[in-house]
Amino acid sequence: MKSTFAENMNLAEHYHNLYQDSIRKIISDEYQIDKLIHFPGDHRLGITLIIRPGNQVKNKIQGFLDELKAIDPCQYYYPDSDIHVTLMSIISCYEGFDLSGISIADYVEVINEILTDQKGFEIEFKGITASPSCIMIQGFFKDDTLNGLRDRLRMKFRSLALQQTIDARYAIQTAHSTVVRFCKPISGKSDFIDVLEKYRDYPFGTFKVNSVFLVCNDWYQRERATKELYTFNLA
Repeated sequence: MKSTFAENMNLAEHYHNLYQDSIRKIISDEYQIDKLIHFPGDHRLGITLIIRPGNQVKNKIQGFLDELKAIDPCQYYYPDSDIHVTLMSIISCYEGFDLSGISIADYVEVINEILTDQKGFEIEFKGITASPSCIMIQGFFKDDTLNGLRDRLRMKFRSLALQQTIDARYAIQTAHSTVVRFCKPISGKSDFIDVLEKYRDYPFGTFKVNSVFLVCNDWYQRERATKELYTFNLA
């Protein structure tokens, strides 16, 4: 098993490479614009196990977003209610998903079995990174709890007949939080990038994870489309 230090070094390298590649694409106008984020006909839904950062951390994130909004107010900026870390995507969002077609109690039972006696743990938000379509806050682990939970959830769900799409898109290994999505061409691009550089290593803070939430959500985890199914309180 890798040490937490080694995992965070690998994470830092991953975030760095992602940022450098994405900034090049932003500069050369090769970034991706999300055309569905304001489309009323987008009905993709799924279920996800999420973590919500603390208010002090979210306040610092909003300070960062306010600086970007002052340059380009037309991008999609996440409100406090929607900022989250994905612990595990249980059923990835897809058109036609119907919550009434699954037994929520079965999923709660499985997750409860994994989280029984699980102690709270910490995540540090430090710096920002990017993808060709969004801006993210970098999350780092204080110990190996998060990925240990993910591994146990993977093993358990794969042994059952419950509907799930775990790792169908990619195997989640980070603790990032998406906070901006590009929905229009970026205006004031040079100044926009200057703000990103300013916050590249900014300490947004550390928060304790005391609860984990099972939600039915849309692709963007918007509050208006999210239904909380169960709250798991950690020891």
